[in-house]
Amino acid sequence: MPMSLEELEHDGLIRRLPADPRRVEEALALATRDLSVAGSMLTVDPDWAYAIAYNAMLQAARALLFADGFRPAGKNQHGVVVRFVAAHIGSDEATRLDRLRRKRHITVNDTAGTIGEAEAQAAVARANAFVDLIRGMIGTGPVLRDP
Repeated sequence: MPMSLEELEHDGLIRRLPADPRRVEEALALATRDLSVAGSMLTVDPDWAYAIAYNAMLQAARALLFADGFRPAGKNQHGVVVRFVAAHIGSDEATRLDRLRRKRHITVNDTAGTIGEAEAQAAVARANAFVDLIRGMIGTGPVLRDP
């Protein structure tokens, strides 16, 4: 069962942060940049396209965290962001994000060539949908693009 935002804060996994719209915009700008780069890498290197698509999702989730007045704290901040997504959006989105996180870790740190082009394309499409979802939640509107 996902932890609530209050539980995440109580356990020191997230900390309150003064509202800073610029920080939200910067995280969304990173997500937008990463979506573009991930799409351009699809035929060049599916491993990197996948990794960058994950990073777009991570940055979008961080934007939501910042918009809600929090920041991740402590170790394993990527995992904390996944837990925040579970608490704020739901376990389905968190599960998808966590799957990409785990596989990205393998392809970046352990084994090259683990991601095929179709899987990379699916990751980029998933990242586009996720960033659009976050933009809608924050109120900045969708970003229109093709993977």
